[in-house]
Amino acid sequence: MLSYHLDHLQHLETEAIHVLREVAAEFERPAILFSGGKDSICILRLAEKAFRPADLPMPFLNVETGHEFPELLVFRDRRAKELGAKLIVRTVEHAIAQGLAHPAPGEISRNRLQIPTLLGAIEEFRFDCCIGGARRDEEKARAKERFFSPRDSFGQWDPKNQRPEIWNLYNARLNPGENMRVFPLSNWTEMDVWEYIKRERLEVPSIYFSHTRKCVRRAGQWQPVTDLLPPTAKETVQELVVRVRTIGDIISTGMVESPANTVADILAEIAAARVTERGSRADDKSSEAAMEDRKKAGYF
Repeated sequence: MLSYHLDHLQHLETEAIHVLREVAAEFERPAILFSGGKDSICILRLAEKAFRPADLPMPFLNVETGHEFPELLVFRDRRAKELGAKLIVRTVEHAIAQGLAHPAPGEISRNRLQIPTLLGAIEEFRFDCCIGGARRDEEKARAKERFFSPRDSFGQWDPKNQRPEIWNLYNARLNPGENMRVFPLSNWTEMDVWEYIKRERLEVPSIYFSHTRKCVRRAGQWQPVTDLLPPTAKETVQELVVRVRTIGDIISTGMVESPANTVADILAEIAAARVTERGSRADDKSSEAAMEDRKKAGYF
């Protein structure tokens, strides 16, 4: 009798492909949330393995804040074109102009404004499912999510309303107006993501690797110098060799000093790290429950 043993990455890959195929089978209008970040890059490769040689059966959706790293937008557009996928971009600026999003006086961060922009896009295209690259190891609120995580008719998430997923059986039933968020990488870790990128030889945006950038020290971490939030008179600008571990809003993404020029270097760095991946995101530090509050309101 022949037997086949899956290694750790193969098991995670098989699980994620199963989830993606379940989405294609159960939902009428799914979309992949693609930002150009490392997790969504893995989702795209998994989607290729799940559905090729047929066309990908779902478009890509990205909510653009206007505060992205330019390198990320260039990468996002190019990868969508290379894969022959439809890329739908909805911007916070447009949502503000349409009266969907309402910035508070003096509000600089666009994180809160992503919520109505995303919910507006879901309503516009009648998406019944959005596939994201969130992982349980990233943050406490995300650890409460299941693979299939329902949102109510207001786009809101209730952490107490998580459906059981016994024997990898997923309940995709929705009431009118509801939608589902699905997270195929739920059981992956940061190390798994980079191991997969290495094994599959996936291209990632250059800012994940070491580069020289002007930074200032804020709230205990290095922040990139931008025109959106210029250095104050008390802040000293330094030119450092840095990279990002996780990419968000350019004014909240922390840079880490690093000489890592290859994926192998990054893997070694992660193995020795004592700070979590999202420990370099200022937007997660506004309060202990910041992410959970945003998710309850309809965040990714």
